[in-house]
Amino acid sequence: MDFFPELSADHRAFVERQPVFFVATAAEGARINLSPKGMDSFRVLDATTVAYLDVGGSGNETNAHLAADGRITIMFCAFDRPALIFRIYGHGRAVLPQDPDWDELYARFAPLPGTRQIFVIAVDQVQTSCGWGVPFMALERERPTLSKYHAGQSDAERLAEWAEHPVSIDGLPTRVPTVAPAMTRADTAGSAS
Repeated sequence: MDFFPELSADHRAFVERQPVFFVATAAEGARINLSPKGMDSFRVLDATTVAYLDVGGSGNETNAHLAADGRITIMFCAFDRPALIFRIYGHGRAVLPQDPDWDELYARFAPLPGTRQIFVIAVDQVQTSCGWGVPFMALERERPTLSKYHAGQSDAERLAEWAEHPVSIDGLPTRVPTVAPAMTRADTAGSAS
């Protein structure tokens, strides 16, 4: 394995080709959370900063863990050639639609129905390793189910649903959106697939 202090141009190119990534967080006294992420939701902002757009799902553990502890690991792995596992170790924070830096960050993404927050990660270190044990797999297509679900809700319904879960599964507090991101053509186009 090799460690680097920041993302190189080759690292960035690898990340941009990957259709899925995994997010791991933890906080003292809480379970470790590990979540797969897809959709067009990850961005390299610069060599030492990355971010991903979070669409509301079944929980909000990452938000709670980052508020309590801050540590986060992002992992990408190649399912084609060449084999590679790429980890980003860092410290993250949640940016919600009501936050002052939301508009600038949100403009970097293709909006997705049900967007809840953006996680911004300051990169501490990146790591590459062989990935020889990862199988070959091919992406068939993205699942449209989550986008369809959120497109069927009004902003008020979505915000009310998120407000019902102000704590993580271990009782840690979360921040929830109090306003919905502005709807754009991309929001509605994403729900049609």
